[in-house]
Amino acid sequence: MRIRNMAGPASVLTLLPLAAPAQEMLPGPDPTFDAEVGRTYKDSKPGTISLSKAPPGAPNVVSVLLDDVGFGATGTFGGPVDTPTLDRLAREGLRYNAFHTTALCSPTRAALLTGRNHHSAGTGVITEMASGYDGYSSIIPRSAATIAEILRQSGYNTSAWGKWHNTPVWETSVAGPFDRWPTGLGFEKFYGFLGGESNQYAPALYKDTTPVEPPDKPGYTLTEDLADKAIDWMRLQKSLAPGKPFLVYWAPGATHAPHQVPAKWVEPFRGKFDGGWDSLREEIFARQKKRGVIPAGAKLTPRPPQIPAWDSLTPERQKIAARLMETYAGFLAQTDHEVGRLVDALVQTGQWDDTLFFYIAGDNGASGEGSPYGVFNEMSILNGILENPSVALEHFDQIGGPKAYNHYPVGFAWAMDTPFQWTKQIASHFGGTRNALVVTWPRRIKDKGGLRGQFHHCIDIAPTILEAAGIPAPRTVNGAAQKPIEGVSMLYTFDDAKAKSRRGTQYFEMFGNRAIYKDGWIASTFHGKLPWLETGAKDFDKDVWELYNLEEDYSQADDLSAKYPQKLRELQDLFWAEAAKYDVLPLDDRGVAARLAPGERPDPLAGRTRFTFYPGAVRIPEWMAPNMKNTSHRISVDLTVPKGGADGVLVAQGGVSAGWALLVRDGKLTYTYNYFRVEQPTIESKEKLPEGDLSVRYEFVYDGGGYGRGGAGRLFINGKKVGEGRIERTVPVGFSGDETFDVGMDTGLPVGDYEAPFPFAGAIRKVDISLGAP
Repeated sequence: MRIRNMAGPASVLTLLPLAAPAQEMLPGPDPTFDAEVGRTYKDSKPGTISLSKAPPGAPNVVSVLLDDVGFGATGTFGGPVDTPTLDRLAREGLRYNAFHTTALCSPTRAALLTGRNHHSAGTGVITEMASGYDGYSSIIPRSAATIAEILRQSGYNTSAWGKWHNTPVWETSVAGPFDRWPTGLGFEKFYGFLGGESNQYAPALYKDTTPVEPPDKPGYTLTEDLADKAIDWMRLQKSLAPGKPFLVYWAPGATHAPHQVPAKWVEPFRGKFDGGWDSLREEIFARQKKRGVIPAGAKLTPRPPQIPAWDSLTPERQKIAARLMETYAGFLAQTDHEVGRLVDALVQTGQWDDTLFFYIAGDNGASGEGSPYGVFNEMSILNGILENPSVALEHFDQIGGPKAYNHYPVGFAWAMDTPFQWTKQIASHFGGTRNALVVTWPRRIKDKGGLRGQFHHCIDIAPTILEAAGIPAPRTVNGAAQKPIEGVSMLYTFDDAKAKSRRGTQYFEMFGNRAIYKDGWIASTFHGKLPWLETGAKDFDKDVWELYNLEEDYSQADDLSAKYPQKLRELQDLFWAEAAKYDVLPLDDRGVAARLAPGERPDPLAGRTRFTFYPGAVRIPEWMAPNMKNTSHRISVDLTVPKGGADGVLVAQGGVSAGWALLVRDGKLTYTYNYFRVEQPTIESKEKLPEGDLSVRYEFVYDGGGYGRGGAGRLFINGKKVGEGRIERTVPVGFSGDETFDVGMDTGLPVGDYEAPFPFAGAIRKVDISLGAP
């Protein structure tokens, strides 16, 4: 900017750039205008305002991340579920058969978004299990800026759709803070859910940071909704800024349990899995070799002894397991169809040729968390309670529907991870960490339908995007010095199928299950933590290590530890060095219950025994609501009943999987408790509520003596006891992975026999909750 000297000749003010180039510091320096400034506009000359632009030729980027899809699940990679969209992209782009994740969802997402190892990104475990160590805090540090933040400040529009699961649980309420929500980590637009899983029919959704209800649409499912919203956004973005590239992170949460999908998607798979998982695994392995997605010399690894043989199941358990697998298959088929709609929208808007598209079929291996036999209600397993097969048989026709919370058996998860050992959570073996990947970029990739076998990891996606866009990794972002990006770009593989892998070393760790890869060799140790059991800590020093030469042994089938003990020791030492370097230490194999101990992490509710809520307090996550489990408690409601009476929910928590509700039904005060759809004890007042202002109360006197015990429930109207009853068993740990605490209605799906949201037709002044003996 030049300023005219009003008293004499014009003088020039020179604005010097900051020490670091703009591309190395985000945000860059404020724009400067080459303006000449006089006393008025008549003797001044305006400068030009420059806009931030992406480098010429920077592509749109779409990253599709599916959930809990094993390497051998999709038809494209030999699986039993036809995936025509993935087939289509594989024909146009490249298939990768040595791409890896972290063995669990939140960690993979943090690694994918930041380009750093999951412990470096503070996410060594899922957010619900955070603890007070750098690598396990669930806090993505400011020194590990997301790819979205870098692209946003480099001329991109950015959006995230679906599952997030990277905000610390103590920051997931509408009280914030919001700087670790998607919109605080670089995404200009977010529509989806914050937790690890979601009901497909009644999800707890957020638009940016505001709770919203799903569209009231017949046949609604979340995955379709997420595709609708993302397509609308892409079209609008290209209408308004056709020259500006975008980033779309589309992570639908499918196919994480609960496996829910309309029956029309399940019907094509009826009877397809009656032969069980042992024979299915053989079939998948044969197809994988026929389709060339695994080497001809690869071996099929045997079934672990902890997974039962299909023939050992009773006929009723086989019937349940097959139906659960049919439902999962339908869920995956629907999800692939919705990805196809994203692709079609890109083609229709003329964006396809200039879009770098990642289709990552799984954030870890297939999930073995459904127990050896599968469950109608996965929340029972997550609470450490094995479900009786009579439950699934009683509700057999509801599997996959809105009243079910089903999950398939570990045997089918193991089959979906063919040809590898183990499943999700077990980071020591590729069944937990190797996932199918297809990459397309029509204008750039020439080897259509090519196969790539270079060893890569999800931390390599972010640097690939940066190199493709011509954007260097910044040294500082928003004032924070940046950790080096620990991934390496995969762009070199686009042109050379035989190029040597540029990822020489990679560690893996989850719950003590761990491995270390270096230059074609991998050392692995299964720590014994099974995904479906909440077991105690084990002795790390007693873990048995295995050694595999991946150049000759694609599937980790031949253990060479006895033959090459020096190589094994070399890799074990390397693991400890990498673990120290990337904040993996201390190793921690405790389950969720142990990690909930006081002092492990911030807890805004710690020490509180009294809570007051007012009308409008809805969609409060279970982690942020009063924890009334395993203790006596009292719920008091001040309300007004209008003339003629009023029904509806006064306060509720949980939903179809488990929960409780205090409501008015047919004029009577009612308390109902959902114990995993197995028991539904209900206490009802003997008399109807009077009209006018009044106070009602529910008291629960806990039996004590451990977790999940029963107790006595009592109802009061204006201090007078009007009903009582026994609740023999209670939920010890969690009601749901997605349902919430609500005042004046029940959002999501109902706890009991009523139609949600069933809002109270009178007026609620406040709700008081007290923990401890009434």
